[in-house]
Amino acid sequence: MKAKVNIKRQQVATFFELKELAESGFKSLFATKDLSLNTVLLAFEAEDIEKTPTRFTLQKGENQHIVLKPSYLRYTNHSCDPNVFFDTTKMELIALRNIKEGEELRFFYPSTEWDMEEAFDCLCGSSNCLQTIKGATHLTTTHLAQYKLSDFVIEKHKNMV
Repeated sequence: MKAKVNIKRQQVATFFELKELAESGFKSLFATKDLSLNTVLLAFEAEDIEKTPTRFTLQKGENQHIVLKPSYLRYTNHSCDPNVFFDTTKMELIALRNIKEGEELRFFYPSTEWDMEEAFDCLCGSSNCLQTIKGATHLTTTHLAQYKLSDFVIEKHKNMV
C-alpha cells in the first residue's frame, strides 16, 4: 500500500497555488487555471536588492540581486525545459508556452543568473537536462541560444564572447 503524501495548499494569486509537502517542507508554485503562451502572468517588484546572490534572489545586474515581491515567487523552481520566464527588465513573469491547470511553474535559473551562489545537480527529468546548474557563465553559446535570457545575461554573454 502506498503511503499518503500530505500536501498543504495555499492560493497565493489569481493564477497560482503554493503547494508544500508536509514531510519535507519542499514548496513549489502551480497553475490554478490554463495559461496561454506569452501571457504576462504577474508583475513583480524588488523587495530588496542584495550585492551578492542567494538561492532566493534573481540577478538584475552586476552586484544587483533582487529579493522578489511577492515573496511566494521564490518557490518557482528550476527546469531545463521551463514554462515561465522572469523578465527582470520589465519586472514581469511571462508564460513561455501554454501551461495546463495543475502544472508546476518552472524557470531556467541561468536565464537570470550569471554565476550562481549554489550550484546543484538538476533532476528536472527533461530530455534537454544540463545535469549541473551553475549559471549562464558556465554554458556554451549553443546552450544559451535555446533559452529566453534576461537582458543582463545577454549583455554579459556578449562581453565574454
